Amino acid sequence: MEFTVIEVPDVVYEVLARKAKYLGRTVVDVIVDSVISNLDPESRVEVYLKLHDKYLSDAEDLYRRGDLTQASEKYWGAVYAILSAIAESGGLPHFRHGHFEELIELLSEELNDRELPKLFASAERLHANFYHGFLRKFGFEIHREDVLKLVEKLRNYLTELRSTRC
Repeated sequence: MEFTVIEVPDVVYEVLARKAKYLGRTVVDVIVDSVISNLDPESRVEVYLKLHDKYLSDAEDLYRRGDLTQASEKYWGAVYAILSAIAESGGLPHFRHGHFEELIELLSEELNDRELPKLFASAERLHANFYHGFLRKFGFEIHREDVLKLVEKLRNYLTELRSTRC
């Protein structure tokens, strides 16, 4: 999946940026959520899975190139997208940062996996690094490894969840 650049009037962008800031999301997230809200639930899950794959691929590419700040946000995007797919599959809200906190807590309890909130905290750390650029490579790599582990657990959960529905 590739991205296409679109132009929007400044006033529209300002509204999107305010909403994104309020939700703790990016402008792209707000646009994607607005557009796909008109799709059926299974199509929304598919879109979020494609976004997850794209963000994770981009993150790994940026990491290999040494752009840790941009990679940080892409790893966060991969987590946001897979959690959105899980939320869609379960009919749960996922429009604010707090919804992801709640979802991780629910999954942690359901799976009896006390590691999930800790791994999610590493994803949040990378998200913060995008805005503040405070992580050095050593610290970044610790959080990256946690995010990759989190993503693997979430993908496995979603695969099982979807297979039980068929």
